[in-house]
Amino acid sequence: MANKSNPTPLWDPQLVQTYNIAGPRYTSYPTAPQLNDAFNQAQLVQSLQQSSARQAPLSLYLHIPFCDTVCYYCACNKIITANKNQAQPYLARLSREMALHSELFHSRDSVARAGKMPQKRTVEQLHWGGGTPTFISDIQKRQLMAEIRNHFQLLDDDSGDYSIEVHPGRMELATIPLLRDLGFNRLSMGVQDFNPAVQRAVNRFNSIEQVAELISAARLEQFHSISMDIIYGLPLQTIDSIKATLQQVIELSPDRLSLFNYAHMPHLFKTQRLKINQCSLPSPEEKLQMLQWAIDALCKAGYVYIGMDHFAKPSDSLVLAQQQGLLQRNFQGYSTHGNCDLVAFGVSAISAIGNCLIQNHKAIADYNRAIDKGILPLSRGLFLNRDDLLRKQVIMQLICHFRLDIHAFEQQHGIEFFEYFAPELLQLQQMIADGLIGVNQHEIQVSPSGRLLIRAICMIFDAYLHTEVNQQTNRKPKTAIRYSQVI
Repeated sequence: MANKSNPTPLWDPQLVQTYNIAGPRYTSYPTAPQLNDAFNQAQLVQSLQQSSARQAPLSLYLHIPFCDTVCYYCACNKIITANKNQAQPYLARLSREMALHSELFHSRDSVARAGKMPQKRTVEQLHWGGGTPTFISDIQKRQLMAEIRNHFQLLDDDSGDYSIEVHPGRMELATIPLLRDLGFNRLSMGVQDFNPAVQRAVNRFNSIEQVAELISAARLEQFHSISMDIIYGLPLQTIDSIKATLQQVIELSPDRLSLFNYAHMPHLFKTQRLKINQCSLPSPEEKLQMLQWAIDALCKAGYVYIGMDHFAKPSDSLVLAQQQGLLQRNFQGYSTHGNCDLVAFGVSAISAIGNCLIQNHKAIADYNRAIDKGILPLSRGLFLNRDDLLRKQVIMQLICHFRLDIHAFEQQHGIEFFEYFAPELLQLQQMIADGLIGVNQHEIQVSPSGRLLIRAICMIFDAYLHTEVNQQTNRKPKTAIRYSQVI
């Protein structure tokens, strides 16, 4: 059943303090740390061939890792260089990787029987991420898009969702019409903060004037959607400075907005450790004040709270998909294309194909060696078992729609929900008593105060977070993984 209502999340300070624990973001389930190197090339080939047999539409992600300069907060897989020549060998390998996938996607037996040329797989969704995808030259952008079209079938402008991430401080206005001409119809801008002191502290610069000009140019070129990323909790940020940035953002009126919590993890990221003084960071209490004010301001400005850190205008396709019960979540965040196999290309990229999660090599040297040998750059992966699939659906329904239809779930999977998830329902009792969720024989419903803490609720159903192996799976949980706070 579609979730027709979408009330503003209710801020309860006591509940936030109690349940603001560290946990996964659930862009997948199982989450990426559970992938393992036992997954091999033969299994990867099998998953691609099964995808071909299903003929499911595709969502393509291309990881372009290059950046001119380093943003100190960044936790992405990136290559910092001012040498533009480094991009061409990588792009050539990216093209070879697409060719390897394309060959496996073609069902040769059926093609031979029919006596026809293999058809290209349809791409409903395309995203270039990074890094900074616009690091590459205009000629290289055209060549890369031509390679995509050579191996896959892109849809017309009204049917496909084709997006690219841009750094507004590192982009010329003339690039906007070029991107539109290439077929992109969605633009994602990493703004982060407009305050000059904060920008200096994180080494990322883009003025309000630059962003406003790019947005005007994008609207003139009739991009379908403009999205912005803002980060709260950065060094030197204050409640007043983040208010000023968000008020400017609201005036710019992007179609979508992501409000990310900066996760300071110097033990994992060298640049954070060397370049960000922990004493300059706002306190946890200040960060919560920032978030509370931001949610209130954005909702008053007419944005709909999609979930976690995402907001969109009421007419946006994300909001409509949520109202219709069709919203999905994947490695790019909330999505309207849950029917697609997600195939990701490039260093460290993660695919979700059928019941498999697959990650490419994280180190560029390993990625290069694999491609040069003519093999797929597989690093690790995971076949989802039945228990994984059941829990994945529960978690994704809750994180996307704040509701689970228990009867429909039982009918679909042939299980007794309250028996299968008896340990989890026992753990939920305190959350029920605290008013985060309601549970009856028909449904689990997340309350307005529970929406902010949805990651904590989903963690109850995550078998890999428990200290003992769950009775429905023989997989060993990994307990040493460190996560960010849920809000």
